[in-house]
Amino acid sequence: MYSITTIIIAVTALVTFTGLSNSEFFDKFKFNISGIKAGEQYRMFTSGFLHADWFHFAFNMFSFYSFATFLTLEFNTINFLLIYFGSMGIGSLLTYFIHKDEPYYSAIGASGAVMGIIYCAILLYPEIELRLFFAIPIPGYIFAFLYLAYSVYGMKGKYDNIGHTAHLGGAVGGLLITLLLVPSLFETRLLFIGILLIPIIVLTYLVKMKKI
Repeated sequence: MYSITTIIIAVTALVTFTGLSNSEFFDKFKFNISGIKAGEQYRMFTSGFLHADWFHFAFNMFSFYSFATFLTLEFNTINFLLIYFGSMGIGSLLTYFIHKDEPYYSAIGASGAVMGIIYCAILLYPEIELRLFFAIPIPGYIFAFLYLAYSVYGMKGKYDNIGHTAHLGGAVGGLLITLLLVPSLFETRLLFIGILLIPIIVLTYLVKMKKI
């Protein structure tokens, strides 16, 4: 499993490097409404390997690795990949649905997949503690909320072409896929499931009211 996480990070780094070095490559594989409507559905997944810059890449991959290590205790490789790419796909589908009438809308980043991994890990192990900036201890569920807050900030301000909308879809995807794979969580984590749904519901409301 550790090799799978390493491979995902390595491939993402290679694609990100290529995209940052080659604008034609970047444009061909980024998420783009017009391209997807023209039949290039592959963009819904290839965009998840591109990033706006190295800080964006580092933030996503650090978040991914921090939470993915916990999932090695719970899932085999196939189920792990199902959560990662399933969340990425659901994030892209939500992005397409929200922006389908904006032909020039584009986005990149592993945001949806990472949010799926984060919410899966938090649901399974709510006691997770991370080190913010490698020093400050922070509960995993607070990190998850902060990550979504960062998404709201990005979606509301539209400061970049990062796939912030995919964060919401990825979070929903991570929760749903995890519950399908581990249905016993409905008995052992019902209250916590409700707590994790709060920021998702808030973000959904903001999107529906066109406040972001």
